[in-house]
Amino acid sequence: MELFAVPDVPEIRPGDDLAVVIRDRADLREDDVVCVASTVVSKAEGRLYDLADFPAGPRAREIASNLEAVTGDEKDPRFAQAVLEESVELLMESPFLLTETRFGHVGVNAGIDRSNVPDNDLLLLPKRPAESAERIRAEIPADRVIVTDTCGRPFRHGQRGVALGWAGMSASRDWRGETDRDGRELGVTVESVVDELAAAANLVSGEGDDGTPVVVVRDFDWGDHDGSDKHFREIEGDFVRQALRGWEHE
Repeated sequence: MELFAVPDVPEIRPGDDLAVVIRDRADLREDDVVCVASTVVSKAEGRLYDLADFPAGPRAREIASNLEAVTGDEKDPRFAQAVLEESVELLMESPFLLTETRFGHVGVNAGIDRSNVPDNDLLLLPKRPAESAERIRAEIPADRVIVTDTCGRPFRHGQRGVALGWAGMSASRDWRGETDRDGRELGVTVESVVDELAAAANLVSGEGDDGTPVVVVRDFDWGDHDGSDKHFREIEGDFVRQALRGWEHE
């Protein structure tokens, strides 16, 4: 398997056709997996906003005030309002905002970015990343597309690439029912392939001002395995989220 960045991707503006941008700069094969950073997907879809677009309500002002008291840093209640509007559940209010987005991703500040936004204050995540991936896939030679982002993880330092949406492939490779080297049957192993490919792509795309937002994964072989489209845990089986609902920062 090899990975390479698509070269010379320009600054993406609202209305730009990402599929054309990619197609014109990469000689794609049918079985390639094209990993596209959510940053450029959001820009193409016009998800750029200013803080003035989010007048703060009472709840946002309360959240910002509480965060200021805990962190000692000034917090803009309009940013808290944007986070609230992009979320279906606020899992943690302090010492930072951890939320579930409207498409099921759990992350800090609903994934709202304040960097790499030259003409605005905020860059929101794509509304429906799976649909974004499908639109790109429909217009390029490659059959598989993943919309990626970076976020932190519980119990570990640092960020890694993760998948927000995907098209043309299952999210996970299901090993249950197969056997290990000693012939023992696997009962729980479901491999999150879209996250693994997103993380691998992030190593190639890089971060900061030298980042490249589109990476092609070539010669990835799914193998003879079943697939699963389950990716984001449902609340009934998400015991960490259940615990967070009853936890308060002190």
